[in-house]
Amino acid sequence: MNDRPSTPLLDQVVWPADLRKLQPGQLRQLADELRQEVISAVGVTGGHLGSGLGVVELTTAIHYVFDTPNDRLVWDVGHQCYPHKILTGRRDRIRTLRQGGGLSGFTKRAESEFDPFGAAHSSTSISAALGFAVANRMKGQPGKAIAVIGDGSMSAGMAYEAMNNAREAGNRLIVILNDNDMSIAPPVGGLSAYLARLVSSREFLGLRDLAKRLARRLPRPLHNAARKTDEFARGMAMGGTLFEELGFYYVGPIDGHNLDQLIPVLENVRDAAEGPCLVHVVTQKGKGYAPAEAAADKYHGVQKFDVITGAQAKAPPGPPSYTGVFAQALIAEAERDPAVCAITAAMPSGTGLDKFGAAFPDRTFDVGIAEQHAVTFAAGLAAQGMRPFCAIYSTFLQRAYDQVVHDVAIQNLPVRFAIDRAGLVGADGSTHAGSFDVTYLASLPNFVVMAAADEAELVHMVHTCALHDDGPIAVRYPRGNGTGVALPATPERLEIGKGRIVREGRQVAILSLGTRLEEALKAAETLEAKGLSTTVADLRFAKPLDEALIRRLLTTHEVAVTIEEGSVGGLGAHVLTLASDQGLIDNGLKLRTMRLPDIFQDQDKPEKQYADARLDASAIVDTVLTALRHNSAGIGTEVRA
Repeated sequence: MNDRPSTPLLDQVVWPADLRKLQPGQLRQLADELRQEVISAVGVTGGHLGSGLGVVELTTAIHYVFDTPNDRLVWDVGHQCYPHKILTGRRDRIRTLRQGGGLSGFTKRAESEFDPFGAAHSSTSISAALGFAVANRMKGQPGKAIAVIGDGSMSAGMAYEAMNNAREAGNRLIVILNDNDMSIAPPVGGLSAYLARLVSSREFLGLRDLAKRLARRLPRPLHNAARKTDEFARGMAMGGTLFEELGFYYVGPIDGHNLDQLIPVLENVRDAAEGPCLVHVVTQKGKGYAPAEAAADKYHGVQKFDVITGAQAKAPPGPPSYTGVFAQALIAEAERDPAVCAITAAMPSGTGLDKFGAAFPDRTFDVGIAEQHAVTFAAGLAAQGMRPFCAIYSTFLQRAYDQVVHDVAIQNLPVRFAIDRAGLVGADGSTHAGSFDVTYLASLPNFVVMAAADEAELVHMVHTCALHDDGPIAVRYPRGNGTGVALPATPERLEIGKGRIVREGRQVAILSLGTRLEEALKAAETLEAKGLSTTVADLRFAKPLDEALIRRLLTTHEVAVTIEEGSVGGLGAHVLTLASDQGLIDNGLKLRTMRLPDIFQDQDKPEKQYADARLDASAIVDTVLTALRHNSAGIGTEVRA
């Protein structure tokens, strides 16, 4: 059972303004109650747990010290924002997280004025906060901008690009580096906490400013030496030299769970004339919940779970996941071919490359949150004769589009793209939906773009990728489990640009790309029952198209419908262009395209998302009947034999 915890103090806090009425001595109790509320809520909904638990005290301190929402608080990625949502008027809906019609699992501008910037991809926070800060400066408005960025997000170059320009914001910008992996800092102790308070204090800043002004009057060599002495003394004591070089005043590291340290330091940097400031805070993922503390990765994202035992709800046993099938297929290719290697951008378990890495550690590269680098690194490997597989979620590959075009496609290098999370993804919503990859890849010369209809097809396509040395090739596949088909003992090399007929008919042709094939076959059964003989084709390739097969289907059927799990501009657009160029719709063929609607769909169960997108069997049937201008009563009376 997930009984609601007792939270007498938290019950008094609906908005940050209520929080600021509390005495500093009450904040420890409030943070403890907030942590229990997060654990209870995520036990009901599932979602990101460890990251939110790690920032409970930090969230409390920020809203206590700063004047949110007038001061703009930007959470990097946003998966750690559940405590923030509870403190900003959304506690009454917190048990709707990641559900249809409920709260987003990330920050979202449309949801609250306390979410000034939406995020679900990493490393955008400093750039956005800099924009808020500079806009306030240009408009002569008060208001700080606070970016909270995790140490993992600092592996992306965009964070440093933003920091390199942060001088523009002056003291209006505060970056809080949430270091939960001890990846930068030495162990936090009393001395570093004392130093942090000291160097962020007005007295120290004033003294330092006086010393600077005096130093400027010294001959230049002595002036430079004095400046370096100041920076490096603090850098050696506290690890801040890099950030100083980028123009930040560095404070830290401090204990991110100690409110007695956090509050005065944040007050000092809030009031500092010097800036921009970077506050280095050390936290523990999963803090305060023993199962999450003991297994940070396991409790990063969770299913519904029992709060007492920590046991997560298990999905019923079923077919293997597409991700798992990809991993095993790639391992088989690597066993056969020593040139096969794999690259991930900080998502080894999400892409299945943790399994590949266990089998081939020397041929697996996790480059961090650096998709641009991942793609160009893969291009270099390919140019030197390796067979790299770049395994990246569809939505994250968008971050590297210029590299895909410039470094891979133009040079026609045989990089293999394994595109996970293709199509709609359920609870993560629009930020993680793989809606655009067919559109943005199939428009590129030299590319081969495949979509697996089931897990057996995925095995064949991984094999096809491994053997394809003529240029870039991509295979897309969805999140979740396969259909349960038997996996091939020996993978087949598919002929590039050749589809297959799955069901033969005469009047209606359904041209499917990807895992809508199952719905297409269900629709065919319904149409047959209504007297409409239906062909179903699995095109396999969005590029190059199987022109011969498409031409035959379009010239021998009355109605043709394309269906895909992607946006406008994908398969349907390419088939329409082919039909237009070759005059295949000049003789009365009714050609329709079914694709994702031109909206960003909010989170829900995937089957509900696809039903809302009208990409299920009933929608296919409706599309065919509407094209034929039939109602159910008139079926069969107007159809040509």
